[in-house]
Amino acid sequence: MIIHNTERTCLFIDGSSLYSASRGLSFDVDYRKMLDFFAKRSHLLRAYYYAAILDTEEYSPIKPLTDWLSYNGYFLVTKTAREYTDQNGRRRVKGNMDIEIAVDMMEAAPRIDHAILFTGDSDFRRVVESVQRLGVRVSVVSSMRSSPPLIGDDLRRQADQFVELADIAEEFTRRQAEPRPRPTTPVRHPADQFSEPDESFS
Repeated sequence: MIIHNTERTCLFIDGSSLYSASRGLSFDVDYRKMLDFFAKRSHLLRAYYYAAILDTEEYSPIKPLTDWLSYNGYFLVTKTAREYTDQNGRRRVKGNMDIEIAVDMMEAAPRIDHAILFTGDSDFRRVVESVQRLGVRVSVVSSMRSSPPLIGDDLRRQADQFVELADIAEEFTRRQAEPRPRPTTPVRHPADQFSEPDESFS
């Protein structure tokens, strides 16, 4: 993966897309290692994580993760997902974060050099093109090695750089024996600075 250490960089992580890709490749993401990986290789301004959460559940399985992320260097963007039943009687959940990601990418574009987008959804091709026209280099991280492949051809071709998730996964893979992060008291960490609002983005 080509990253320049002087580039002002933002991560835009579609949580559900990254979860699907990592599961397809049979590994769990260590989000602390992920932040370290990018912070050491670029001038990381902010790491956004996007998640839709069902409001019908008293306790959401994703809540421990999102709580931990918000305390440990990630800028969390959430919205309420809607549950519905399709025409075949199957339970479905609707709550994609496309608009939120697109808006944040466009707002950040004048202040960054490199946007790293974790998603495989070809619907993002247009916003990637728009951000590129503003002079921002865009890398897309997803997987062609999962089954089925999780990167759309249109998005892969539009990106300045497509990064196969399997190629960098070892940099932030969590060992299966490690306990999952628990949101207790905030942990002091060099990456904590990224959780604070950046005045340039206000």
